[in-house]
Amino acid sequence: MERKASSLGFFFFLLIIIFSAQMVVQTEGRVCQSKSHMFKGACWGDHNCALVCRNEGFSGGRCRGFRRRCFCTKLC
Repeated sequence: MERKASSLGFFFFLLIIIFSAQMVVQTEGRVCQSKSHMFKGACWGDHNCALVCRNEGFSGGRCRGFRRRCFCTKLC
């Protein structure tokens, strides 16, 4: 019985952590994405994509998708 109680407590602890992490993400705001117009070729590194996107006026960028395209990001 003691093992069940500790497992149940651990389960609830994990649920609290998961829900609190989701609340933090939701309060930060939405992130809008737009395909980069200046990035050429396949995107293999988020750092290079972010640098190009900053030159386009965005706050950052990351590689996405099967075709590895650079998408610029900013807060909406």
